[in-house]
Amino acid sequence: FWCRYVCPTGAVFSLVSPLRLTQRNVEASCIKCGQCRRICPFAAVAADFTTRAADCTFCQACGGVCPSRAIQFTPRWNRLDLLPAAATPTSDVAFSRRGFLVAAVASGTIAVGTRRILGENLTSQSAVLPVRPPCSVPESQFLQMCIRCQACTKACPSELLQPLRFQQGLEGLWTPYANTDWAGCDPHCHRCGEACPTKAIRAVPLEEKQAARMGLSVVDTRTCLPHAGRENCHLCHQACKLAGHDAIELVRVRPELDDDGLPLPGTGYLAPSVQPDKCVGCGLCQSRCYNVNVRRKSLLTRAAIHVETGQGKEDRLSSGSYLALRQQERRGKPTSAAPITFQLPGQPNAPATAPATQPASNDLPDFMQ
Repeated sequence: FWCRYVCPTGAVFSLVSPLRLTQRNVEASCIKCGQCRRICPFAAVAADFTTRAADCTFCQACGGVCPSRAIQFTPRWNRLDLLPAAATPTSDVAFSRRGFLVAAVASGTIAVGTRRILGENLTSQSAVLPVRPPCSVPESQFLQMCIRCQACTKACPSELLQPLRFQQGLEGLWTPYANTDWAGCDPHCHRCGEACPTKAIRAVPLEEKQAARMGLSVVDTRTCLPHAGRENCHLCHQACKLAGHDAIELVRVRPELDDDGLPLPGTGYLAPSVQPDKCVGCGLCQSRCYNVNVRRKSLLTRAAIHVETGQGKEDRLSSGSYLALRQQERRGKPTSAAPITFQLPGQPNAPATAPATQPASNDLPDFMQ
């Protein structure tokens, strides 16, 4: 298929074939055995055994198998007793490489024009901003620099990086994105940056990659099992802790209240709360929730914690240090601690605050005691 229809070398030769000085000729002594048609690798022999000049590469394979020696490769001005062409056009017409090339160029031109006209408006509030590989350059530059070679997706050991389909339209087609339902980003791996040939994903030292934010994990309190008052679940907290990020803390929600309206110690649920200054958006929390609560237990229809991107939620630097960016943020961080948030019964969307008291040790998971 490649040689017959796609090969760019053959297509370029096909474009200049009208200027050829020699050609394949079939003499009247042809016995129409069909061996030339069967042997031709480029479908250059028509059904009436004449030549499709745009496809013929002068390999002369047909002449080698012709039992009557009726096939000659001669200058165009030679006068031979040639086999007459069919009186009516044959229905067996191959799509030549020249036609394929013209169609491909036309389709590509239309696609590029459509992409530029209907491309993703990255400044719009409704713009689709996928989770990109860690250390990716800003989105507008990323879409220009990424050549869709899939080197990063092949290098990713967990298959976290996958080619984007039409979620971002033609603008983002086949660009890599992090499918954080499938897996999370290994904090000790940065093969994607090393594999990227255009540096749309920056190749930085591992400690820099570990400080780069892919996004920000956000808990959906409407579906999260402890937030919704269904049952205790610490899967995302455990995954984050094992990765060494410690970006998810457990807070007590939906406590029972005493007569004075104060929460009773040890009641309610321990629920996850993301610390934005520690989260790098690796997606390990989301993949853990999805694979257990959605796929295995069917308790949810989608992960209750997911990675979001956008302004202020991810680091998309063309140059510079991610470590320096984190240090700068820490210097500007307020020193006052935020209060623990409680969720009152019957008020799922109206949380109230209570003094920051440490939960009793017997209410914590074993690995936290």
